[in-house]
Amino acid sequence: MTDKKHWASTVAGWFIERDENEQAAPAAEISADEADAIIRAASGASAAQTGAATYATPSPTQTVFQTAPPPPTGGQVNFEAVFDSAGVDTEERARVAKTVELLKSLPAGTDAGLKKQIVEASLKAFGVPIEKIIEAGVEEIQALDGYIRNAATDNEKLMQESDARIKQYEEEIKNIRAIMQQSVEELQTVIKVCNDKKLEVQQVLEFFGQAKVAEVVKDSPKLHDPSATSNPPTS
Repeated sequence: MTDKKHWASTVAGWFIERDENEQAAPAAEISADEADAIIRAASGASAAQTGAATYATPSPTQTVFQTAPPPPTGGQVNFEAVFDSAGVDTEERARVAKTVELLKSLPAGTDAGLKKQIVEASLKAFGVPIEKIIEAGVEEIQALDGYIRNAATDNEKLMQESDARIKQYEEEIKNIRAIMQQSVEELQTVIKVCNDKKLEVQQVLEFFGQAKVAEVVKDSPKLHDPSATSNPPTS
């Protein structure tokens, strides 16, 4: 059984599990001169050895950040800022990045054993113990895992707050609709009772006759002829 199968369970499951059925590419030949050139190119990194800064500030999910990391922008992450917030030493990060570049520079399909030889020789050229590279690499993965967890926590909080606001707005809309419906019903009642009262008074006018009513309406300054066209008042 290979070590790759257990990556996902290493260091509290921070590593990404790869497909154990994934087939390795066929080995490609690389000369000793090519390997030596890669090692020499990689040896330009500083050999100073400084420990990674400690970190203990609690967060909702982990205690990896000394300061609050910047939030993502449009789903994009400022990794250097995240590592800074987690206290991952800048020089150690540079060594990890150099190792990543070294691995990427190897021809596709390079034998795994030869890859290991080249990388180990390069690390010796750095003057840095392999443990330092591993420690910094795990720190970076730990910081990224903490960042993901914090982002997930923030997202969950946003979802809960948004859902609560939506429910609040829905309740407010429901209340507004009820007020609107009540107003319409009250208007209909007003129309009915007023028309009933108009009919009651109209009986008196009908008693005197339509012609007499029309004459009084025409002569009275208090009354308005409903058949006449009204003009808007002028200032």
